[in-house]
Amino acid sequence: MKFATKAIHAGQEPDPSTGAVMTPIFQTSTYAQAGLGEHKGYEYSRTQNPTRTALEQCLAALEDGQYGLAFASGMAAEQAVLSLLSAGDHIVSCDDLYGGSYRIFERVMRRYNVETSYVTAGNIHEYEQAIRSNTKLVWVETPTNPLLRLVDIAAVVEIAHRHNLLVVVDNTFASPYLQQPLNLGADIVIHSTTKYINGHSDVIGGALVLNDEDIYESLKFYQNAAGGVPSPFDAWLTLRGIKTLAVRMRQHEENAHAVARFLVEHPRVEKVYYPGLPGHPDRALAKRQMKGFGGMVSFQFKGVAADVDTMVRRFKVFTLAESLGGVESLVCHPASMTHGSIPKEIRESRGLTDTLLRLSVGIEDTEDILADLEQALA
Repeated sequence: MKFATKAIHAGQEPDPSTGAVMTPIFQTSTYAQAGLGEHKGYEYSRTQNPTRTALEQCLAALEDGQYGLAFASGMAAEQAVLSLLSAGDHIVSCDDLYGGSYRIFERVMRRYNVETSYVTAGNIHEYEQAIRSNTKLVWVETPTNPLLRLVDIAAVVEIAHRHNLLVVVDNTFASPYLQQPLNLGADIVIHSTTKYINGHSDVIGGALVLNDEDIYESLKFYQNAAGGVPSPFDAWLTLRGIKTLAVRMRQHEENAHAVARFLVEHPRVEKVYYPGLPGHPDRALAKRQMKGFGGMVSFQFKGVAADVDTMVRRFKVFTLAESLGGVESLVCHPASMTHGSIPKEIRESRGLTDTLLRLSVGIEDTEDILADLEQALA
């Protein structure tokens, strides 16, 4: 099946007991057993739930993977991956990454003697130079958050696998519609399903997809033991959102292209970050590695932080808010929102200034989106 068909049908056969076309919400905590150890594949909903099973199977299919695991949030999924590590282990990560990932690496994992080294996102040589004898995992975001740099997944995989390291790719910004890291050799794909996969800003969730059975069993054990799982209703909402992922991503990208072109020409904009622009340093890699350029655009505003505050208050179509990937357009100020947990000096050394804004371009009418930018930047 092609992607759009998988999004609607994978893991979602009509319910055998009723014929319901839509996957039911199995709102139960436990399941009847005929005798000791005799059940229908479900015992307790922290461990398994039919609605969650449908979601996990669908997510695996969309990423061309064998196994999917759904979690209560993207960070719960991330913590599951980190549970594969032991005290004394080391991570190599790209430097431009979600502030929540930086926070858990620096303020949680370091307490357990797991250290992280950060390398320039697109500099492949730095990844190999950062590897130590105790390195176990390479963490990649591509496109990165919020500067939209690209990382050559296949090249990182080649280096990491020579050193017997796992490669984890955060695929949230691209979505499986635009990029499938497992097909490029990655070991584990992680998503905040809150974002494009659900697409309607009404549920928090996370997911892991992979092919290795042994790693899957370890992560599945952790999922059950730690219990950070989505409710049946959250799983159902995410499944509902997935059905329109393909058509949504096409419109997100079309609108983002228009926004990026508009911003490049605007006198109050200093720099625009969007992989689809001809001048983007990773455009060729994006064309090779992805099926499109996505719906995220970041830009440096000419002025000071006070001017940014004045400007964002003028938006009428865009909403000032954290998160991304919903049908509505959002504007985010990374320095005070998503990346506020990164110390200021580190943020600024990586290009995350107080005048940087990140746009999650929605699927509203293109003319309305551009008109809103025009009046807000006036």
